[in-house]
Amino acid sequence: MSIEAYIMMNIKSGSEDQVCERLTDYQEVEEVAVIYGEYDAVIKVKTADMKTLDTFIIEKLRAIPNIFLTATMLIAKQYK
Repeated sequence: MSIEAYIMMNIKSGSEDQVCERLTDYQEVEEVAVIYGEYDAVIKVKTADMKTLDTFIIEKLRAIPNIFLTATMLIAKQYK
């Protein structure tokens, strides 16, 4: 069973496009969007299991400069 999640991020002002372009390089990332509101960007990720999601967040996402904060929301049920 795969794990899907949305990860919201706060990014240093002015570097949103650079960070989002880099995120498109990762196979786990299915969607990337710059957003307005409390967070600056959101990605949708899909991994094989929780361990792989954990590795993605710790080793890949946190290694990207200019991402200050992340909030991960696991998808419990998807309708469309």
